[in-house]
Amino acid sequence: MTDPQIHGHADDGFGRVADVFRANFARRGEVGAAVAVHVAGRTVVDLYGGTADPRSGRPWTADTPAVVFSVTKGIMAICAYRLVQEGRLDLDAPVVRYWPGFGRHGKDEIPVRWLLTHQAGLPALDRSFTLDEVLAWDPVIEAIEAQTPLWRPGTAHSYHAMTYGWLVGEVIRRITGELPGAWFARTIGEPLGLRTWIGLPAAERDRVAWMLAPTGEPGPADHPVAQRGITMGGAFAFPADDSGLVSFNDPAIQAAQVPGAGAVSTAESLARLYAACVAGSAAGPRLLTPASVDDALAVRAAGQQVYGLPDAGHRWGTGFLVHAAPRPMLGVRSFGHDGAGGHLAFADDTHQLGFGYVVNQMGGIDDERANLLSAAVRDCL
Repeated sequence: MTDPQIHGHADDGFGRVADVFRANFARRGEVGAAVAVHVAGRTVVDLYGGTADPRSGRPWTADTPAVVFSVTKGIMAICAYRLVQEGRLDLDAPVVRYWPGFGRHGKDEIPVRWLLTHQAGLPALDRSFTLDEVLAWDPVIEAIEAQTPLWRPGTAHSYHAMTYGWLVGEVIRRITGELPGAWFARTIGEPLGLRTWIGLPAAERDRVAWMLAPTGEPGPADHPVAQRGITMGGAFAFPADDSGLVSFNDPAIQAAQVPGAGAVSTAESLARLYAACVAGSAAGPRLLTPASVDDALAVRAAGQQVYGLPDAGHRWGTGFLVHAAPRPMLGVRSFGHDGAGGHLAFADDTHQLGFGYVVNQMGGIDDERANLLSAAVRDCL
């Protein structure tokens, strides 16, 4: 690397990724970031640089994790498919098979799959919460049980920005007896040696990047219901309060399990996790079978959302974003999830590839940093 701010390596043939990563700092306002790519069991890109915490000047290192917001949803979907493969979960069975209390107020016939495809009619809850209630888990579960869907489930979709995590996570908890972050750590994170957590260990707190509020012009206003959904009825500002403080810098939020948006990870671990889904690893065979990947890639929801912004062209499979103009990744065999502010992680089974990108300077509506990096990977391949 010729830039003293950028560290790590890019293998021969992947120099274009390093060029774009460097340009993100020089021309696109990057403060601290990392990008990694694994192909067929080999790390071909592992780059990081900049400042992890502008308050102290702490540099971004190979071990710096960041809050990755909705990238968490893809991690949860991986967990769900693992339970499917173990014969413990049927995505097309009603949720009440696993979580009987869910079935009240017109929710008794909702299948598990609709929880993962934003079709359950539960993107926001009627009751308000304190932050302590959100972090305690059970108050949110009780409110979900008492909630009437906001539309007839299965007939439309709207992004379940926060509730997705508790909906899918409670099914995982009912099946495994563990909160989803603990089950992920025990069955996937620790065997793979990942620096990825849903529920940050106290020993890692001082290594986490300090998130900076989005820059640039804000996008069009969300519908009030969507706004209520991303703030959990006023439990916190999202992504930042009026002073610019990003709510998820709060150590209590990072330590708790907010399973739709609260994962903390390095880019390298995200790339390794997704590569393990389609190529296996030294820890064992691939995490997801070809049948699971085919099922995950099938488009289940697209077009205008009930309460969201105007249709931007996103398409959802089961739990994952799939190839679409706003987030093309590598192509039609790519699946993963992005996160507020610019994060992105995905797999592509055609190339046996995993990709991870994490940042601390959150971007605005026109942020192209992740797409430019994934396009560079596509060009190199």
